[in-house]
Amino acid sequence: MQDLMNDQLLDLRALASRAENRRTETGIPRVAMVQGEIPEHMLAAVYDPMINLILQGSKTMTVGERTLRYDPATYFVMSIELPAVGTIHPAASGEPYLALSLTLDSTVLSTLLTDLPSPAERNESEAGFSVAAVTPELMDAWLRMLRLMDRPDDIAALAPVYEREILYRVLQGPHGWMLRDIAAPDTAMARVSQAIQWIRRDFAEPIRVETLARKASMSVSAFHRHFKAVTTLSPLQYQKRVRLLKARMLMVAGAKSVTSAAFEVGYESATQFSRDYARVFGLPPARDTARILGETQR
Repeated sequence: MQDLMNDQLLDLRALASRAENRRTETGIPRVAMVQGEIPEHMLAAVYDPMINLILQGSKTMTVGERTLRYDPATYFVMSIELPAVGTIHPAASGEPYLALSLTLDSTVLSTLLTDLPSPAERNESEAGFSVAAVTPELMDAWLRMLRLMDRPDDIAALAPVYEREILYRVLQGPHGWMLRDIAAPDTAMARVSQAIQWIRRDFAEPIRVETLARKASMSVSAFHRHFKAVTTLSPLQYQKRVRLLKARMLMVAGAKSVTSAAFEVGYESATQFSRDYARVFGLPPARDTARILGETQR
């Protein structure tokens, strides 16, 4: 079995070696790849729900106070939108980082769930992201999917089939319950996901946890408990991370001043903004922006 997985991994690496050091579309819906060193600031973002398969090197993902590391022996599942900081590492032998991702589509997932048997045993954790061991069956589905890059005429007919198989393999794995919960409208995970949409849509506006809890049809204590369990952040911390990530983008890509960026994302005090920014990113905003711009101009 290990020899089979090694052969699958080698074939996947050969196919994905066409990727650049940024998100590279494959021509297959929702499937992307990336290779090499990625600028650090581009790895700090609000990530879409996804399945991420590392082919070479390794990656750490930090959400709140929780950090997970994964490599070619594992895959990463993120079932909801989360503000995270990623760090990539080349292979020990020096080969560049190489990875694939499948962005989750709720419609595809919900349709698949109607055809599945009873759910697998649920993990005790409620977090909306986790790492699991990769299997030959999952690798094989990924391999057939990526081979479609060389057969574009087959994509429309076969990509949906392979996507369903990838999702099926994950759903049958140890963390499949996360995908089931997010696709079922009455679960705590789905209600937290809906609250995240509200926060992200109006991130620059003040929020009241009481209002979010009422809209999610939960008590304030239950809502806060479930939100923290799923995201590792409180609702206010989540909003703050979204604001800071947006402000960073405005300063780096939009050439906004620190004060302008702070007010645009909803801060009433530039001083408080700078304090929060340094706590999350390690440097005050002006110095961090100068560092990022200096690195991108090398």
